[in-house]
Amino acid sequence: MIEQMKTQYYTATSIDGYLADEDNSLDWLFQFGEIEEIEGVNEEYSRFIDQVGALAMGSTTYEWIIEHENILENPEEWPYEILAWVFSTRELPVVDGADIHFVQGDVAPVHADMVKAADGKNIWLVGGGDLVGQFHDHDLLDEIILSVAPVTLASGAPLLPREITTPPLKLTNVQQQGDVFAVLTYDVQQSKMG
Repeated sequence: MIEQMKTQYYTATSIDGYLADEDNSLDWLFQFGEIEEIEGVNEEYSRFIDQVGALAMGSTTYEWIIEHENILENPEEWPYEILAWVFSTRELPVVDGADIHFVQGDVAPVHADMVKAADGKNIWLVGGGDLVGQFHDHDLLDEIILSVAPVTLASGAPLLPREITTPPLKLTNVQQQGDVFAVLTYDVQQSKMG
């Protein structure tokens, strides 16, 4: 059976549903050491990324990656080999040699371009939560994969600032990675947009 292409939101979150703290910091996540060394993380990420043909992120996520990895000085450290779309209303620094489209506005036409570029592979919505919410608003979000870390942040950047109650998400998989992450996979049931 051939898997159908999916638009997936794959991210780490605190138990109380935050992607980053009030200062847009991920120190809470990096306290666990090298994430890749946690049992099961590397294998799962490799399996996931092998099925991704295009990705999208918001400007805050993009700027965090550039700053955290010192990408402008070391463009070879850009972590993605696949085509990326960055949504922003601001002008952002460009990473030399990275395959990035800077876009703004409605996510639906951009999603159509991403589907073409992905060529049958999945689309990864890296973050942030509001951008992912815009894809959900257009019934363009198929799956949510959450690596839930054993911390609470009380405030910060919300995981997905949308009310999703009817139809509810459908839990399809639960996995434990070391003594750190509970990985929860949910299918997003499409609303009946008229």
